[in-house]
Amino acid sequence: MAPLKFCANISWLFCELPSFTQRLHAAAAAGFRAVEAAWPYDTEVSELQEAKEQAGVEVVLLNTPPGDTKNGDLGLGAVPGRQQEFRDGLDLAVKYAKALNCSRLFKQANSDSTMTVAEFRKKVFDSLLAEYVAVPLAKQGRPSQTAVPDRLTERHFPATYEDKKYKPDCVVCSNR
Repeated sequence: MAPLKFCANISWLFCELPSFTQRLHAAAAAGFRAVEAAWPYDTEVSELQEAKEQAGVEVVLLNTPPGDTKNGDLGLGAVPGRQQEFRDGLDLAVKYAKALNCSRLFKQANSDSTMTVAEFRKKVFDSLLAEYVAVPLAKQGRPSQTAVPDRLTERHFPATYEDKKYKPDCVVCSNR
């Protein structure tokens, strides 16, 4: 059996350090060879590139921008009326991913709390993500299969799947 590989999520680890560039170095100093980041978009991509090279770590995953987290946004991919914001955020995420040689993007979909599960799935998989993720990634020479789907459940983000009958297994805790 191959050994397990772990990466440091520098959005949640080394938070005593104020910048992502410092956290890249801290992750390397702690023995991590790879990192991921939820939303590194407040840091100039050139600064992240330089810190990544200096630290000698690989960036293995970035999230698409979540929208306005102060108002409860955790993604825009399935929020009616905010498609352009999602596309703009996806373009930004692709720019950062390409510059950092990161081959995985976590597309944050979220949903309107009034949507049913069926509406949510249709909006995410049939409309937005199929059209607006595959095309920009293909333009950057990256297959859309390298994008990571959202598999967290209401146990972790209650507003995302508010009181739904169908509850998928959660990849974090293996519960429904």
